[in-house]
Amino acid sequence: MYIKKLLILTIVLVLALGLFGCKAIDTMKDLITKEEPEIEIIRSDEDANIMDDSNLRNTVLYYQNENGYLVPVKRRIPWEEGIAKAALTNIMDSPTIREDISSIGLKPLIPAGTEIIGMSIDQDTGLCKVDFNSQIMNTQSKKDEENMVKGVVYTLTEFSNINEVQFMVDGKIVSELKYGTKVQKPLARADINVVEDISDGVSKVTVYYKGTSNGEYEYYVPVTVPTSATSANVLTSLEVLFEGAPELSGLYTDIPDGVEFQGVEVYNGVAYVDILSYDFDILSDQTVFNKMTKNIGLTLKEFPEIEYVEILFDGKTIEEAGLELEAQETVPTFANEY
Repeated sequence: MYIKKLLILTIVLVLALGLFGCKAIDTMKDLITKEEPEIEIIRSDEDANIMDDSNLRNTVLYYQNENGYLVPVKRRIPWEEGIAKAALTNIMDSPTIREDISSIGLKPLIPAGTEIIGMSIDQDTGLCKVDFNSQIMNTQSKKDEENMVKGVVYTLTEFSNINEVQFMVDGKIVSELKYGTKVQKPLARADINVVEDISDGVSKVTVYYKGTSNGEYEYYVPVTVPTSATSANVLTSLEVLFEGAPELSGLYTDIPDGVEFQGVEVYNGVAYVDILSYDFDILSDQTVFNKMTKNIGLTLKEFPEIEYVEILFDGKTIEEAGLELEAQETVPTFANEY
């Protein structure tokens, strides 16, 4: 029986060669080898797009965690002409997106069934107009609605050519959404994750604290904090960070207990942050030091003039303080990467 099957296969091969030549051999080789290409599957609202690395773009998208905080996350989405529209698609509620980000304790912002009817960007002013269908009104609460609006604005303004966002519903500008969130005028970045009364301060700063989902996933959370300073500045931002997260916020920092902030100087794009600890062994662990540096760097990233951060120990450099640590001086590009 085996010899008979082998004879039949040989006859088929001979006939194939006679009819199609080398092309038949290549076809047979493809059927036999079946090598998988190196690809990455990027989920979207409609289907799974298979693209190589050259067609993917690092994009910061905003989602919501279980405690109602907006969380920026770097995702890789397919590059396309309407990349800003694609970014919004990836924060819309759909079974695929919900399943994808629920694995890191987050959920999408834009209600299920929402469609983008139209979208335009004025390259001169940086105004992005987004026309949604009426499903954009179907948020579940006032908090969800406010987060959705801010999340859309922050996601779109991650693109350098967008400064403001104008919401439209079914082709018209509306004064407010279902729960009263004002959207009549173009919106810019402002007051993300407010946990205290902004009116209590003269100015406000954005500080990056840490949050968690069920104690399993950690992520950095930008929080708007009121201050008594006449204007937002580097010194005040770090003072707020080192004071720790607001009480009852459920947030925390990567600053170890016992580490105090002494001051900061900015020179030629470098922020020299001076700290003091009565037990520098706390910071001798490279992982602890890296986390603290990133927490400081993210907060200082809010100031465009700062490109690097150098940590000083009571006025001394790492080497002068006798610590065997590898400094990570560049201001972080992304807060959270999953």
